[in-house]
Amino acid sequence: MLGAQLNTEPATRSPLLPSTCTATIPNRRALITLFSRLRTSDGQSDPAPFYARLRESGEILPAPWGGHLVNSYRLCQQVLKSRQWLVPSREWRTRDNDASRWNSPSFLLMNETLPMQNPPEHTRLRRFLGNMFNGGVLDSLRPVIQRAVQRQLDHYMNRLREGPADFVTHVSEEIPVVTIGEWMEIPRADYGLLRALTHDQVYTQELFPTASEIEVSDAATARLRFYFADLVQERRRKPGTDPVSLWIQRWDAIEPERDTADSTIHSIAIFMILAALETTSHLLANVVRLLLEHPDQLAQLQENDELIPDAIEEVLRYDAPIHMISRVAAEPTELAGAAINAGEIVHLMVGSAHHDPTHYREPHLFDVRRRLGGPAGHLSFGAGIHYCLGSTLARLEAEVLLKALLPLPLSRLQIAAPPQWAPRVAFRRMTTLPLALN
Repeated sequence: MLGAQLNTEPATRSPLLPSTCTATIPNRRALITLFSRLRTSDGQSDPAPFYARLRESGEILPAPWGGHLVNSYRLCQQVLKSRQWLVPSREWRTRDNDASRWNSPSFLLMNETLPMQNPPEHTRLRRFLGNMFNGGVLDSLRPVIQRAVQRQLDHYMNRLREGPADFVTHVSEEIPVVTIGEWMEIPRADYGLLRALTHDQVYTQELFPTASEIEVSDAATARLRFYFADLVQERRRKPGTDPVSLWIQRWDAIEPERDTADSTIHSIAIFMILAALETTSHLLANVVRLLLEHPDQLAQLQENDELIPDAIEEVLRYDAPIHMISRVAAEPTELAGAAINAGEIVHLMVGSAHHDPTHYREPHLFDVRRRLGGPAGHLSFGAGIHYCLGSTLARLEAEVLLKALLPLPLSRLQIAAPPQWAPRVAFRRMTTLPLALN
């Protein structure tokens, strides 16, 4: 399928697609309507047409709520890789016109985590954490993931013999929490609680959460703070070889203030849970959904399992776990003809960038043979200094799941009802994927 292969050379820009914000810009009401529709079940089940409308209006255009929307792959990648762009840290949020919005407990918690830190604090934390999921760690986690996958698939196939069953509930939400839980040596009895709290807390990371959603997120944040504060103190009393104990030991060596050290370890531990569960669950569910929706691609994968790594990357491109990332200009600059003031925010529409026809050949096609390595890749794990620490772990979980699935009689599996989605823009979450045996 040569026509569906990624063009690894810089693509020639189509004259039909504007290259700067000088293109015809939809009015504010039209953009607000577009984003409102993007949150609906139709928008969540297929956001690509909405992103196409954004790209047709230009690579960059004013956002209705202030700042800019960035819609092309090249600009999203440029911003993510540039040190001239910062994350909207606590300092930025306290200067924002909507500063009161950022004072809730859930937003304050996010301010403490690694993704919301800029250099030099980000550099310090990242150096401290190092290559957290290196080859040795992944080798030790592979049998953990294999056991979890086999256990959940056995359980799920038994459920399917009785009738339709939800893949999200029984498989894709279980594997990530078991993996990260066993790695951090968290009691298995607490997995369900942490999964539920993560679902509630993530509201605060969405685009304009409602007051009621922030309230739910704040309640989850309070429970997460209490849980991990207790966990840190327990590991101080009874240190082991788990990551939390090792972080305490290493941070104590460089931080003389016990309270400061505990606060740092506390925020790292919470970040690991928040970062590991929802995004990986989305990837695992999406692997199954997209292959069942594209039986020709599933057949290619079953004939040649060496395509598994390419298939995982294509799933990440086609429907990434995160569809929007925000950055702030460190100083006055220009982006594709748009003047950006210092401190002004841009929203990188990564979901749109992954379907940009100026970067990908036939991006609307789901193709497990598409090659996405190197500069021709995707932005699902970000880019630059904030590239995802857990990217290798997420890929490993997807790989183990696929290798266990392919020998099964997948031709008998079918999607029993349309998947359900959380009404979001930034963080994708499939809440149900009902499957049945035909």
